[in-house]
Amino acid sequence: MLFKHSKIPVLITLAVLSCLTFAHGVIANPQADLAPAPPMGWNSFDSYGVYLHEEAALANVEAMAEKLKPHGYEYYVVDNGWFGEYKLQTGTIFPAEKHAHDININEFGYFLPSKVYFPNGLKPIADRCHELGLKFGVHLMRGIPRKAYELNLPIQETAYTARDVAITDPKLNCKWCQYCYGVDMTHPGGQAWYDGLIQHVAELGVDFIKYDDIVPYPAEVEAVAKAIRKCGRPIVLSLSPGGNVDPNAIDSFRLANMLRVTKDVWDEQHYIDECFKAWRKWQGRECHGFWIDMDMIPFGQLQLMSPRNGNEDPMSKGDIALAGKGVNRWCQLSDAQKQTFITLRALAASPLMMGGDLPSLDTYSLALITNRQILACNQNGVMGKCLFEREGVEVWQVLKKGRTDTGWVGVFNRSEAVQGLTVTPEILGLNHGQAVRVQDVWNDRCFLLSEAQSQLVQIEAHDVLFLCFQPVPLAKRPNIVYILADDLGYGDLGHYGQQQIQTPHLDRLAEGGIRFTQHYAGSTVCAPSRCVLMTGRHVGHVQVRDNREVKFMGQWPMEADTQTVAHVMKAAGYRTALIGK
Repeated sequence: MLFKHSKIPVLITLAVLSCLTFAHGVIANPQADLAPAPPMGWNSFDSYGVYLHEEAALANVEAMAEKLKPHGYEYYVVDNGWFGEYKLQTGTIFPAEKHAHDININEFGYFLPSKVYFPNGLKPIADRCHELGLKFGVHLMRGIPRKAYELNLPIQETAYTARDVAITDPKLNCKWCQYCYGVDMTHPGGQAWYDGLIQHVAELGVDFIKYDDIVPYPAEVEAVAKAIRKCGRPIVLSLSPGGNVDPNAIDSFRLANMLRVTKDVWDEQHYIDECFKAWRKWQGRECHGFWIDMDMIPFGQLQLMSPRNGNEDPMSKGDIALAGKGVNRWCQLSDAQKQTFITLRALAASPLMMGGDLPSLDTYSLALITNRQILACNQNGVMGKCLFEREGVEVWQVLKKGRTDTGWVGVFNRSEAVQGLTVTPEILGLNHGQAVRVQDVWNDRCFLLSEAQSQLVQIEAHDVLFLCFQPVPLAKRPNIVYILADDLGYGDLGHYGQQQIQTPHLDRLAEGGIRFTQHYAGSTVCAPSRCVLMTGRHVGHVQVRDNREVKFMGQWPMEADTQTVAHVMKAAGYRTALIGK
């Protein structure tokens, strides 16, 4: 049943509405153009729970503008509790209660910023976001505040009160946060409540709303979407919570821009596993302006407002059972798990909402969430499909929009052991014999795949091979013959001005090719010069730095897996050979 507290007349009305707004089986969303690609931003919950305070809020605004905005992240979202009047632990800013014993509301029951944590209100934060080119968002709980019910406050511009529209049945209200009662959308005051609340929030400068506890109640989803359309301000709408989400209510959900389909996701392996399950279940449900959301990215420092008072397990509740998971810690995922986590988000076209503290964010996590190919794949806006699975290895593919030969692939090792796999064009979902140039993103290498060329890879447990592929151009490539002459100076050839010694054959080769005029040896001796040439690196960064002899081998060798110019040329479709010293 879609409408848990609705009456039959509402079902009939909504059925007619759906018939009017359907287009090719997908409900029309007037807000769709606000999110043409999965939204990207930061949410305060993973790092501050429901206790974000003004100082931390402003610090994260500045850090977001510096670290994330240049890469396309734009939504800064204050999560739940911004209206809570919390009791604090003596002499600290830390909360002494999980949820606030009181909330701050105005004469119509609309939420106002906490005097405890936001003494100057939200306006300075919203204004700073807008000054920096960011967009500002807040979290709202479904319904009408219980405090408004207790005070029997009026519904603005109506003859009704909070008690007329509130649903007090415990079965139809949130179990984990008791700030609000649900709203009876069969009552004429129900839509008026949401219209007034959304107008109030819009006037705070809000560009994004994360609406919680609303997914099980599609009638209220529709009411919020309608109120946003009326308010006169473009606002992206995100729906929560996930977990037990009814796919049959997808038409109502598509009036929003984001739909959470997982429970809260934290920094443990079983949460990654849950995201894979959600990916399978919701694959293909995304559409223009509507994205399947797998919750925040728990990288970096988490739970800053839940201090460790001892040496307890970082995933424990600590001395006071506060919101979120565990106590203050750095993300517990390994590097391999982090790569899997962010690759999954990219290939699933899930909104990228960073959760960890931004001022203290570690370099590795920042590099993952701003990786160029991760962002390109994610913003392509297509949920990937599973092409292959065997013995714990899964291959998921996303094609670039409008192409059949360009895209991204994730080869996930979901087992507990190292797995080997031979990567071929067929494994990537491409036609037999199709030649493609492949970029191995996390291992920073390129290779060519074709009918005659495959690539054997080893993937660590819970790690991923993230590949970007594109066709090898069919246009004729020039043959390249590179002659490196030892102990030959710049002025020793006729083509470079030598007049005493004639070099007619070399001159003729130069006339038909490229003449380098600023092409310098990497070193004063031959072995490191060759290493510089082959790797494209400065001599200070190569493995061979002098003419060091090694018995039975000759010169000191480069490591076997060194990426050389030959690898790059092979990835471009060339066949290469080295002749001589």
